[in-house]
Amino acid sequence: MSTIQKIKGFADLIPPEVDKYVLLEDRAREHFCRYGYREMRIPMLERTELFARSIGDDTDVVQKEMYTFTDKKGRSLTLRPEATAGVVRAYIENSLQTRENVSKYFTIGPMFRYERPQKGRTRQFHQINAEIFNAAGPQADAELISMLWTFLTSLGLRHLSLELNTLGCRQCRPEFQAALQRHLETIDLEALCPDCRERSRSNPLRIYDCKVATCQQIIAQAPTPMEHACNGCTEHFQTVQAILDDSGFSYRLNSKLVRGLDYYQRTTFEVVSEEIGAQASVAGGGRYDGLVKDLGGPDVPGIGFACGMERLAMLLESPPSPSQDFYVAILAPAGLTLGHKLAHRLRQSGLSGTAAFQARSPKSQLREANKLGARICLLLGERELADAQVQIKDMVSGAQQSAAQDGLEEAVSEIVTAREEE
Repeated sequence: MSTIQKIKGFADLIPPEVDKYVLLEDRAREHFCRYGYREMRIPMLERTELFARSIGDDTDVVQKEMYTFTDKKGRSLTLRPEATAGVVRAYIENSLQTRENVSKYFTIGPMFRYERPQKGRTRQFHQINAEIFNAAGPQADAELISMLWTFLTSLGLRHLSLELNTLGCRQCRPEFQAALQRHLETIDLEALCPDCRERSRSNPLRIYDCKVATCQQIIAQAPTPMEHACNGCTEHFQTVQAILDDSGFSYRLNSKLVRGLDYYQRTTFEVVSEEIGAQASVAGGGRYDGLVKDLGGPDVPGIGFACGMERLAMLLESPPSPSQDFYVAILAPAGLTLGHKLAHRLRQSGLSGTAAFQARSPKSQLREANKLGARICLLLGERELADAQVQIKDMVSGAQQSAAQDGLEEAVSEIVTAREEE
């Protein structure tokens, strides 16, 4: 019988690789809570309309990349391709604006896009997101950006750079879009890739997001949102920069940075790495004022970011495997039940460890204890069973001593504590 294998574009996260993801999640929770963010957990499955209305019907995500299907009641459902739309839906549906003035949330979990699998990009991928609602001032932009940057650098990541742009607002963007359309009328559209030729008719701003070299060369001469920003957007963006300058953050202005989703406006940003090739972006986001209202909620502003965990994991070294305090080596079959009882008592006292599930030779079990990184090995054989004793072997120094089974917790804790203090 043939074996069943995983679906193309989906990955198994197993030790030690999964340890990187645990580290990212733990560090994000620790770091974001310092800024007053609380965790939100949203469904992986939403109505398709949510993403079509928020991301944009003309985006590649909606047209080509979503996992969409019809359920038994004829409803069109989609596995979430990103988190912001779901967070906004939850914000509206649960009337969270009535509970607090400014809302700060973060989410961690899998997303799904049907794309060609490549380095750092899978069809099921994982993101860490953060969102702020009802904070219109540039101080919110600067806080979110600084939180993202300090989170990434706290991981020990190097060779990162921060890029900023402003996309204007609903008042000044039409002027920019008109200028862009006039520019496109002066070029040979056949020189664009097939996707950008279609974008030139349906959503010209998406051309800026194209990674095809010829399209990038053509768009290099095009007008930019920054050139057409109104006074309000210009002042907002300048204040964001001033706050970051005062805090000592380095960044680069990138007038072609638009991100890939339609809901962004005003401040947009991206963190890129020099170490992972063409897919250099490891995190990014921006302001999406108007999105909450567009989805049927109150007219409150929003801003957020997403970190791609697969790409961050590529930049991380595997953390040390979790060590264990003890390993109970069972040398006689009669000691199996007692050995697991002793292990349970030790765990109840706050220690970590495991016990063998079968009696084997001392040599093989000491090797197993060493492989697991146990600080001490407890040996339980025929003599120890008769004398109500346990042999305690220090796996670092090699020293060995006897201890009574009663009160074993104190003896083991003393040795473990001594090792931790060294």
